[in-house]
Amino acid sequence: MLQWLLHIIIDAGVLLLAAKYMSKVELKGFKSALIVALIIGVFSFLLSWLLTSLLNIATLGIFYFLGLGFVTRVIAYAIIIELADKVSKDFKTIGFSTSIILAVILALAGALVDAILF
Repeated sequence: MLQWLLHIIIDAGVLLLAAKYMSKVELKGFKSALIVALIIGVFSFLLSWLLTSLLNIATLGIFYFLGLGFVTRVIAYAIIIELADKVSKDFKTIGFSTSIILAVILALAGALVDAILF
């Protein structure tokens, strides 16, 4: 539980930084960033396994068998970011490529935190 809360807070910080430095990401403050990070966390918990499975089936498992399963996970995470964009009025990403870049940044930040703390 503590690890999940820490990830939500760190994801909120990453979202704020992304909104500051990426012109195609809009976010209206830290409270909104926490809410969006929570939405992304919940959607990721509920939907990422389904989206990843569907993408693996759609690609006939090519990325999975080539050891590039992270590609389907990043695309699934980008779809979740797009869903969070639709749910929250205070968060906006312009274009799917922006969501992919944001997904990669969030994944790298999460992996870094896990490597350092857990």
